[in-house]
Amino acid sequence: MDALLGATPVGNDDAIEFQVGELEAQFGTDPSARMTGGVLLRKGTRMAGADEARYDPGKRSLLLEGHVRYEDRGTQIQSDLAEFAYDNGSVRFEGANFSLGSGDGRGAAEVFEINQQGQLQLDGVSYTTCPPGSNDWLIEASDINVDTGAGVATARGMKLRFQGVPILYAPYMSFPVGDARKSGILTPELGSTNRSGKEISLPYYLNLASNYDATITPHFMTDRGLQLQTQFRYLTEASNGKIIADYLDSDDLFNDSRYLFGLQHQTQFRGGWRNQVDFRQVSDSQYFEDMGGSLSSSSITHLDRTLSFEMYTDKLAFFGQLQDFQTIDDAITPEDEPYRRMPQLLAQGFWPDQWFGLQLGFLGEIVNFDRDVGVTGWRMNLAPEVALPLSGPGWFVTPGVKLDYASYTLDGTDPGAPDNPSRALPISTFDVGMILERTLANSTRVQTIEPRILYAHVPFREQSNLPVFDTITPDLHLIQLYRANRYLGVDRIADTDQVSLGVTSRILDLATGRDLVAATVGQIRYLSSSGVSLPGQTLSTSETSDYVARLSFLLKTNINFDLGHQWGASSDGTTQSEARVQYAPSTNKVLNLAYRFRRDALEQGDLSWSWPLGARWNFVGRYNYSLRDDEVLEQFFGLEYESCCWGLRLVSRRHISARDGTRESSFGLQLILKGMASVGTAADKILERGILGYSADIR
Repeated sequence: MDALLGATPVGNDDAIEFQVGELEAQFGTDPSARMTGGVLLRKGTRMAGADEARYDPGKRSLLLEGHVRYEDRGTQIQSDLAEFAYDNGSVRFEGANFSLGSGDGRGAAEVFEINQQGQLQLDGVSYTTCPPGSNDWLIEASDINVDTGAGVATARGMKLRFQGVPILYAPYMSFPVGDARKSGILTPELGSTNRSGKEISLPYYLNLASNYDATITPHFMTDRGLQLQTQFRYLTEASNGKIIADYLDSDDLFNDSRYLFGLQHQTQFRGGWRNQVDFRQVSDSQYFEDMGGSLSSSSITHLDRTLSFEMYTDKLAFFGQLQDFQTIDDAITPEDEPYRRMPQLLAQGFWPDQWFGLQLGFLGEIVNFDRDVGVTGWRMNLAPEVALPLSGPGWFVTPGVKLDYASYTLDGTDPGAPDNPSRALPISTFDVGMILERTLANSTRVQTIEPRILYAHVPFREQSNLPVFDTITPDLHLIQLYRANRYLGVDRIADTDQVSLGVTSRILDLATGRDLVAATVGQIRYLSSSGVSLPGQTLSTSETSDYVARLSFLLKTNINFDLGHQWGASSDGTTQSEARVQYAPSTNKVLNLAYRFRRDALEQGDLSWSWPLGARWNFVGRYNYSLRDDEVLEQFFGLEYESCCWGLRLVSRRHISARDGTRESSFGLQLILKGMASVGTAADKILERGILGYSADIR
């Protein structure tokens, strides 16, 4: 039989294994063979089968007929007729139906040929991910060549039909298959805004190497002109990063050229050192208002440019950086611009379990603050500390003391002001807390009560002769509640005798480890008045801070509620508050309601949702309203439609896009072809950013 069919003996990698039901063979000068009752051929991981087969000695081929099927690692084919050639190892199918890979894609071809090298040649091809009996979208091509080894396919005469209507034509197209990457045109994006007019972006992807690539995107705006957007990504054994560079030559509305440049880089060195670079620069202060596309980007006031190095061990940490800012808010005066740190060096150490159970710590910093106007100079801060943590089942006590020393070398001081002021003061703390718990009756839930008291003593030191480089008065929150200094930063340390009181209670589900309910409330009581303040602020004479509280609970596994509240101890009322409730009964249903309030600053309500209107339709939207200003900050409404193999998003949006309150309206349409690509605007990005818990996956 091997001599008749030319098969290689078993044991060779090219061996062909036959299994047949019945065999009729003719020997002599004109040999032939006919196999019936089922035929199966195996060669490595490739398998072919049919109802019957016939051997052609002239062509040295095997003709398979009736329910022909073929399978290998990435291909499945069915047809009525196939020819297997022994000399070149190719298989040719006529009238074939096929599927490639492990996805839902299926196709048909007039001719489908596979050679021994794994290359596929298809003529008269159609392809879709729609189920059998449905061709809502269809790719047609006169011929397609697939090189599975290189992971590249080329198509000629390609058409994309949607609902039978051609919406895209390409005389030639090359694209990757499987996980391979290949240079080529990506899906274009279309859109329209009242600030830039009609927009179209046509990204071109460059697969430069296995560890770096680039994307070049011509972005045309009818009211502004042609912008060139570029992105370069790289990845090495120790480093990774991204470079972006966008350029618009002679903006027709701005009457000048505009650009954005950005660099993000990280390197992990041996020995635990890490380097990071974060740099952004724009051509003008209105760039993000015109090009940003969101309220958050248009409200950017400064761009951070930082070069940093850091290293961490179990007990030590070192940090150094050069930091600069580009101020892009014209309302900010030079006197209010942030200082450059050129450089900043910081070291921190922590040594627990020392003599007699002592815990030692150290924080040291030296930084040069530079700016074009005002006082500049160097600041050195040293803060060694020692604590004695004591604990037992359900309780802890930690007394501690720290010495904070700050010294300055200044330039640009007022006449008569010292050039080298300094300050040294001790900070004493006594921290005590308990964790009490009980198991709730007839359940796997545990309730805890966790009271905590922190006493802090800081003596008075005159500090009005010290500059203020980076110190602010932070919002009062649960972390700030247990800090000895009411300021954030070391240019001011307020003298105080204060007691921080707080209590937390939780209900935990032991089966899942999740907090079902968590509530905390606390306040600071001042036993003495402070004589230290920031410039322009009055001395605080309050005997207590505001109350701060946090409440969160999980109800029936699908309702989450979070509340943060700060209110005055007397009749001052609410200082700030935020609340959010999320109802998510299933993966495709989410409803969010949020409220934010800050006295004399903002009061906003925010409603967002993604909710099915039936088996295929989904209603999405967001309504962000300023109660204080009586105006809408952002609103969008949209519909999603999902079929078996494609989806459609329509989103209408209106939002404030500039600091002066200028509004922008836009309309987005996105067509998603499952398993292939999306066409139109990137409406999914707007929905993911605006609706908490929303998933853009259309399966």
